[in-house]
Amino acid sequence: MKRHLNTLFVTTEGSYLRKDGQAVVVMVEKQARLRIPLHNLDGIVCFGNVMCSPYLMGVCAKSGVSLSFLTPYGGFVAAVTGFSPGNVLLRREQYRQADDPAATLAIARHFVAAKIANCRAVLLRAARDTARPGSAETLRSTAARLAYNVDSALKAKTTDSLRGIEGDAANLYFSVFNDLYSPQVKGFEFTGRSRRPPLDRINALLSFLYSMLTHDARSACEACGLDAAVGFLHRDRPGRPGLSLDLIEEFRGFLADRLALSLINRRQIQESDFEETASGAILLKDKPRKRVLEAWQKRKQDTITHPFLGESTTIGLLLHLQARLLARYLRGDIDDYPPFLWK
Repeated sequence: MKRHLNTLFVTTEGSYLRKDGQAVVVMVEKQARLRIPLHNLDGIVCFGNVMCSPYLMGVCAKSGVSLSFLTPYGGFVAAVTGFSPGNVLLRREQYRQADDPAATLAIARHFVAAKIANCRAVLLRAARDTARPGSAETLRSTAARLAYNVDSALKAKTTDSLRGIEGDAANLYFSVFNDLYSPQVKGFEFTGRSRRPPLDRINALLSFLYSMLTHDARSACEACGLDAAVGFLHRDRPGRPGLSLDLIEEFRGFLADRLALSLINRRQIQESDFEETASGAILLKDKPRKRVLEAWQKRKQDTITHPFLGESTTIGLLLHLQARLLARYLRGDIDDYPPFLWK
């Protein structure tokens, strides 16, 4: 079993996590429901009203077990971390390049171009498989327009213009999102991205999966000695893991969007699996949320050939491999950062 799969997700509201020897115990209504040795864990993710003992927080920080707190619908709130691991020379080089506009742009171009290229691949794959009348041509024509955005991203002269290209490509991609559903799907009409809070079912599901992706990217950064808070495309902001958000751009379409569409098209997630709060936010219910987590973990165990390394690996390891390739580029071991491109 690989360590990147060893993540404990706690979704039951009112749970209390405590340390018992070298294990974490999950208490629900004062009853021990689960006990797992800490050395078997790489991360703990808590959703909603979940509490942890200070002793558990301390041992997680010391042992390198990431402990993250999320809202019930998957929005990142906080994380418990210890001393930053890795080579201080690597982090110093990361900071230097993040402060250099030319170096920052050179790296950010790859994140954005790969994001658009992988979203384009999602549309082309769907165009081959769709059963919706007229959707195939719509998806192919949109993919052709996204190819222009990929080229524009690689030629962007400033990070501000690059962000504009990314925004235009995202609007174009999401404008045909409804064509990615099977004809039988009802209740998941997409009208635009809404994040805090998500205002419809598809946005609730996407935001939840993006939060999972960000958690994994943060762990990947920390594991190889990079500072997850210092990004290139996503600039510094208190409490925001900028580099983690940079890394997930390459995987939004390939991993999160495709999984969301698969769950919906296969009727594994349905209209009745969501609830609306008094504020208007749409949230996944508890049991469907667990189904999504199970599908997420299962998907990460699938194998793929890494396009740059040419080696077989699990999808769950891709973020770790990309973080290490970025670290090698920052150290000068390779001439350029090779983003993940799905074919």
